[in-house]
Amino acid sequence: MPNAFLTFINRNLPAMFADNARWQTTLNTAAYTARVFVSIGIALFLAFTFQLQSPMSAATTVLIVANPTVGAMVSKSVWRVIGTLIGATISVAVMAGFVQSPVLYFAVFSVFVGLACMMATFLRLFRAYAAVLVGYTIVIVASPAFAHPESIFLAAMGRLSAVTTGVVVTAFVFMVSSPRTPSKVLSTLGDAFRETVRHALSFHTAESTRTAPEKAADAIDEQMQGLENTSSTPAFRGLPQPLYDSRGRLLARMTGLGPAIEYAAADDRDMQARVSRLRIGLSRLTGLIVTYHPYWLNLSLANGASCQVHLNVAQTLRTILALTEEPDWQSTPQPISECIHAALKELDKLEHQSPDPTVLASLDNTRDVLVQLDLALKDITTSRPGRTPFKMATYLEWPMALRNGARGMFIALLAGMLWYVLHWSTGPMLMLYVVAASSLLSTTPSAAKTSPLMAFGTALAIPASFLCHVVGLPRIDGYPLLWLTVCAFLLPGVWLQLHPRYSIGAFGYAVFFTMMLSVNNPIVYDDLTLTNNWMTMVAACVLLVLVFRVILPADHRLDAARLVASLTRSVQRLAIARHNKPVLWVAWEGMQLQKIARLMMRLSFLDETIDRKGYTDAAFAAVSLGRLIVRLRWNADHTSLAPQAHTALLEALASFKTLHIAPEQSALMLRQAAHSISVTPHPQNTCLARERVVSCLEQAAYIVSAVPGFFHRHGPLQLAPDIKGAQAPVSAPVPYHHVIFG
Repeated sequence: MPNAFLTFINRNLPAMFADNARWQTTLNTAAYTARVFVSIGIALFLAFTFQLQSPMSAATTVLIVANPTVGAMVSKSVWRVIGTLIGATISVAVMAGFVQSPVLYFAVFSVFVGLACMMATFLRLFRAYAAVLVGYTIVIVASPAFAHPESIFLAAMGRLSAVTTGVVVTAFVFMVSSPRTPSKVLSTLGDAFRETVRHALSFHTAESTRTAPEKAADAIDEQMQGLENTSSTPAFRGLPQPLYDSRGRLLARMTGLGPAIEYAAADDRDMQARVSRLRIGLSRLTGLIVTYHPYWLNLSLANGASCQVHLNVAQTLRTILALTEEPDWQSTPQPISECIHAALKELDKLEHQSPDPTVLASLDNTRDVLVQLDLALKDITTSRPGRTPFKMATYLEWPMALRNGARGMFIALLAGMLWYVLHWSTGPMLMLYVVAASSLLSTTPSAAKTSPLMAFGTALAIPASFLCHVVGLPRIDGYPLLWLTVCAFLLPGVWLQLHPRYSIGAFGYAVFFTMMLSVNNPIVYDDLTLTNNWMTMVAACVLLVLVFRVILPADHRLDAARLVASLTRSVQRLAIARHNKPVLWVAWEGMQLQKIARLMMRLSFLDETIDRKGYTDAAFAAVSLGRLIVRLRWNADHTSLAPQAHTALLEALASFKTLHIAPEQSALMLRQAAHSISVTPHPQNTCLARERVVSCLEQAAYIVSAVPGFFHRHGPLQLAPDIKGAQAPVSAPVPYHHVIFG
């Protein structure tokens, strides 16, 4: 009977009610919307009670700082107050210094707006809101006092009061009504650990199937033919499509876990003590996913011993998956760590049994995988970690920040001069919108791409504001009806903010709808002023898209090329750095992973003529190349090689100086060094170390020669789209370029 009832429900109810996941998402969105509306009601009521000059600023603050995650909301609130204080201080100082010269005032004002947009691009997560608030608090405070400069201090105090009211109310409502979920973040990290293990298992299981020598010979022939293949999608380099799909899903999940860890740490003291280790553990897991790309030397050059390596690792990973099925495995990770160490001992035995360079390549790569997996396990399961000796650095993308700063400065100066020259009565609103929108867009991955969505959402708020003033506000005779009316018009914007596809447009609709409402203390209706405000917002939306998409557009191809060049430079610096300078692998890898995440995003904006998959795999191979360089540096410093072999190794590391101008030559020098070391006589006790060095050199040479277009400074991505060779695959050799004639 219960099953028949459930079947009837699933057949007759809409999909939203029948699907548990969709129903839960709907409930979460409804709960978030209700919290926002309660916060708006209380903040607006207090703003009227305190007789603030602009009570709707408190409601706008609620819409900006509200976040489904309590930690994110609290952090945004704190940084919003900090940004408001800094912005108000700058506004008062600039007004005091340039009150007699409007042109100089607008010039200095635009410089500060540009700097705020730059900082909003650099800063991560909730800290970016401090820069956002610095930007448009300046204009919010200064614009009403432009005609009466002596009132600037009172305007700053009024703005700060409204913001503080909205922040305190939102924090109180969300902290009282929202459940704390640090344990959920830890559980999600545990699931990410399992998914990473499962992804690695699928690769090693596939590699362990080639056990017959004749299959190994076929694989070698296929590999040698593939090395001469210059098609855009060489078959020998492609991983199975399920592995690509799994990798894409995992990388997207890891990207979302970073902010979740930060937000949970902002709301929980225990998580705050663990945040550094959790961040490092997440970086290690991401690095493990990146490890599996089709440019491993042993991907196709398989023989019986290599397959045994993959077979052992696959069995270990299956055991780990079985152990992590226990509900409390994160509190007792010792069995998993013991399983990993047992597998490492088995790999050591295989190393002494088959000291062949190809086998050693498999052994070294899989050993790195298991070691990083063990370290990641400790990072995400240690409940009371000691003090972390380093902090993961953040990659600062200067070209993007400078472009956003230039956009913010230009649009602020343009709006200010339009206001000054045309004597526009609603010039302050024009400046308010363009500065606020520019600052908010600077926090997005691609301001040019999201600017039309922001403008479209704001444009939708104009008819909504008209309907609210014509239909809703004239019939209001008390505060409860005012609150319900405002919430009714805000409902689409607040609800859709949690939908990734419409979030930026919905955010623009909700925030700027409240800014266009003429709800002051007391309320005075002026149809002419309202119409002027709406026409000003239309002009501001056009101006925003014009600056971000036409005057200063983004060049995603150039941005991607810069990221590729940055990856190449990082590999070069790692190879030629002083040997007495320690290299912290997880810090170096974490920095490159940030670049790769941005590169993948930029590639997604380009058309299909770009070899996206090839460039992504090549970027992952660059990280593997860095791992090989770290091994070679360690062998150069700690292994007792013969003097001739040691000199050849140092020369091989020095050959990376030409990686960006002649990658084929660098690969040739690496192969020559490998041959020289392999034929150099060594004592019996150092032969294994010699073969390890040879295997690393051969792998490095293979990676460089497989993707010369990635490392070369004149590779396909570095060229303009209309130049011959700009659409060539990353595996194609790069033709010689003359300094003058190209």
